[in-house]
Amino acid sequence: MKIIILLLALTLCVLTINVGVAGSADIIKIAGDAGAVAIPAAAGIMTLIYHDSEGTVQLLKAYASAAALTYGLKYTVKERRPDGSEHSFPSFHTSSAFAGAAFIQQRDGWKYGLPAYLAASFVGYSRLESKQHHIQDVIGAAAIGIGTNLIFVKPFKSVTVTPVVGEGFNGILIGKTF
Repeated sequence: MKIIILLLALTLCVLTINVGVAGSADIIKIAGDAGAVAIPAAAGIMTLIYHDSEGTVQLLKAYASAAALTYGLKYTVKERRPDGSEHSFPSFHTSSAFAGAAFIQQRDGWKYGLPAYLAASFVGYSRLESKQHHIQDVIGAAAIGIGTNLIFVKPFKSVTVTPVVGEGFNGILIGKTF
């Protein structure tokens, strides 16, 4: 069911494109605009459908932190966009998309996270293609979106298995949330 919800939200990106009016660069920009909203919206919808109030709070904390950090940096760094306008670093579209994708991956695993990350990567690409951002704006924004989730989000499943590799040591770490 979760994959269906995720796919429906991502399909929203495609349905918002008016192919008859827009050129190919416009289509990419419009799809990226839609993805910046659809990916975190899909994450939020998934928490509501599954009555995951803890996840809803975690998503709100991670997303709000990503937005605050992104806009704080935009007005502090004052980097110009490729088109000459202001407030390039970091890309809000990209941090928004990656905040949603990272939440889905952290909360529900790679089965759902991988398609979300692919869609978020497309959003980042769309910002480069539309000449709205430089590569460092997109990379920095992706790091912000992912990083805020690493701080606030815990897996939905109560048991996690993590590979551990150290000097002279290989193993797994099994954790249970109570």
